[in-house]
Amino acid sequence: MSSSIRRGALAAAAIAFSITSLAACGAGNNAQTLEVKPDNAATSVGDIKVQNAMVITQPDPKAGGPAVVSATIFNTGTTSQTLDSISVEGDGSAEISPAKGGGSVTVPAGGSLVLGGKDNATATLNNMDAAVQNGNAQKITFSFSKTGEVNLRAFVVPAESYFTKWGPSNIPSTPSPTGSPSEHATPTESATGTPASGAPGTPAGEEPGSDTTTESGSSEQ
Repeated sequence: MSSSIRRGALAAAAIAFSITSLAACGAGNNAQTLEVKPDNAATSVGDIKVQNAMVITQPDPKAGGPAVVSATIFNTGTTSQTLDSISVEGDGSAEISPAKGGGSVTVPAGGSLVLGGKDNATATLNNMDAAVQNGNAQKITFSFSKTGEVNLRAFVVPAESYFTKWGPSNIPSTPSPTGSPSEHATPTESATGTPASGAPGTPAGEEPGSDTTTESGSSEQ
């Protein structure tokens, strides 16, 4: 996918967010849930509906570090289901963690699960591949205990602007430039305004400013 197409995809995702978020309050289950981004990738299989799916990368591509999968998952069935795995095409499987403690991540019967963001379950991609680039529509596979696999394509976006609070919590600091001013040699005293010994215009062995004409005059008498 060319860079121009990727930039267009990112712009479209941001515009979709800004427009649909204005009408989310009265749209029920199929819109904004806990302020997760609306009107992004969505699909339904059996009792499971996946909405607002995104792969969110580091804000600075050069910083390295993990990416995350963000989504809202609804379970319309009468029994709970566990989210067993998430895989992203070209990047392998995500590390799934519940909002608190350890164990499995569950989508309750008649309820929902939010992936990404503060105090929510997380799906972390620790091995980002060159095939996963911002602006791509990447295939994501969610696997559930009862429904099985649910596939869809979702935008890959950096954790900027609208997507900052849903992005990776582990953001490496940008490396500072090597070397500091203190490591460089300091100026010599001759640069401070005091001529060093043997400076141009000063005879060697004499102090700067001595009156040589007086000495030559006394020797003539």
